[in-house]
Amino acid sequence: MADKPLRLLTADDIAAALTYPALVEALRSAFTSGIAAPVRHHHTIPQPGRDATLLIMPAWTTGGPVAERFLGCKVVTIFPDNAAAGHPSLHGNYLLMSGATGAPLALLDARALTAWRTAAASALAASYLARADAEHLVMIGAGALAPHLVRAHMAVRPIKRVTLWNRTHSRAVALAFGLAVTGVEAMIAEDLEAAVRDADIVSCATLATEPILRGKWLKPGAHVDLVGAFTPKMREADNDAVKRARLYVDTREGALKEAGDMIIPLRRGVIARKDIRGDLFELCAGQAKGRTSDKQITLFKSVGSAIEDLAAAVLVWRSLERQA
Repeated sequence: MADKPLRLLTADDIAAALTYPALVEALRSAFTSGIAAPVRHHHTIPQPGRDATLLIMPAWTTGGPVAERFLGCKVVTIFPDNAAAGHPSLHGNYLLMSGATGAPLALLDARALTAWRTAAASALAASYLARADAEHLVMIGAGALAPHLVRAHMAVRPIKRVTLWNRTHSRAVALAFGLAVTGVEAMIAEDLEAAVRDADIVSCATLATEPILRGKWLKPGAHVDLVGAFTPKMREADNDAVKRARLYVDTREGALKEAGDMIIPLRRGVIARKDIRGDLFELCAGQAKGRTSDKQITLFKSVGSAIEDLAAAVLVWRSLERQA
């Protein structure tokens, strides 16, 4: 493995190697196997407008034969004001290495890898938390993550209706056209409240700093998937949403350090730490109960984990190795 030349893997290579059902199962396995993932390094880069963020996310496998172990590290920049100039807000690369020798194996497009693994983590959570008969998905936000989140949720639940909402209407229209090309028909909501009141799953992937989603809109049995807010000062859902819901996170350590949707209501006494019922480690291991009734409102907050990146990168690598 260490003698192989470094492979440069594009977004197209990643898309050719992955499917959402396979990636969801790879993540389910990763959260119950031996992977070390320190809390990511999170650095603020001052900018004239909104500050930028530098993320460094390492992880490595600790179990199994040494020859089959992997080491990976993702470096990502997030520049929120890029969107106004028509540029991507997120850039990055993922370096996959041999866990036996440290030799580099592949350099992957981290923007594409992140989109795939983030959506798959949300779908993994939904497999425990969303109602088994969930049919209506409302997608709030129309950025790069949105089409992945739609397709990932459709891989784990029988979604028949997809409704899109975005602050900028034209971007929702563009997302709808992009989904239609892949066979997913979506309608565009003019009234977010009305759409959410009818939703079985609400997925939210925005750069909002103030709540967009109101808890009073959620119907009994709804599942909320919060992806976008990634700093302690950002949030997408209001206090009513977290008070009404059974709360879950991808990792407790990451969520309690970075997720404004959890940190802010915790600081204000709206919720307590005991109200976070479980994380993906506990859900996948059967140590935490997910949804226990059709009437419960559930909420999953994701900030991302290097475990997910490594699992996705290894799945890409192994898929391409089989094809070689």
